[in-house]
Amino acid sequence: MATVELDTRGLKCPVPVLKMTGKLVKNEVKPGDILAVTADCPTFEKDVREWCQKMKKVIIVIKDVAPNGKRAEVRI
Repeated sequence: MATVELDTRGLKCPVPVLKMTGKLVKNEVKPGDILAVTADCPTFEKDVREWCQKMKKVIIVIKDVAPNGKRAEVRI
C-alpha cells in the first residue's frame, strides 16, 4: 500500500478530477493505495465527493490546506 501525491493547485474544474481518473487509467495507483490530491479549485470538495461516489472510492479525509486549498485523501 502506497500514498500517491497529486498536486492540482492552479487548475480549475474539471481538471483535478480528470487527473485523478488519469492516475487510475495509467495504473499509477493500485487497489488499497491512497491518492492524496491537493487542489485550490473552489468546487474541488464537491467534485471529489461526486467522483468518489461515481468511481466507488472511499474518502478518508478532506481538509483545508494553506493557502485557500483542500487536500483529499482517497482510498483506491
